[in-house]
Amino acid sequence: MRVFTALYQRSLALDEQVVYWGGAALGLFLRLYVGWQFFKAGMVKIADWSATLALFREEYHVPLLAPELAAYLGAAGELVLPLLLFAGLLSRPAALALLLVNCMAVLSYPQLFSFECPAAINDHFYWGVMLLALAVYGPGRISLDAWLGRRLC
Repeated sequence: MRVFTALYQRSLALDEQVVYWGGAALGLFLRLYVGWQFFKAGMVKIADWSATLALFREEYHVPLLAPELAAYLGAAGELVLPLLLFAGLLSRPAALALLLVNCMAVLSYPQLFSFECPAAINDHFYWGVMLLALAVYGPGRISLDAWLGRRLC
């Protein structure tokens, strides 16, 4: 029985290290991966602004916003919020704001549901889950949020 207890206690110590370092690595990976997806989309938008405005006027139907305002807000969100995620600064608010951008993208472009290949809508679903995980669990130890938390508290 003592051998089992000793092994179990060692297992718990290993669990703590996995949570400590694995959680830090996972938080960093999620922030970089999902942030990069949105940042690339923002770069595409500003690369051809006239095409972006045309898409927002003709294809995307963002509720309650004028197409031009929706285009500016969408591009700004896709460029600024990922930078916050990359740094791990204000990560929870940035993740929640990107989750809102993600939901708006899905709601304003209903053709996503009619494509034969479900990859497009699935991507938005996966990004939403990742952003929700970041909002709930935080950015992890490898972030400015964690560093500031240690320094200020």
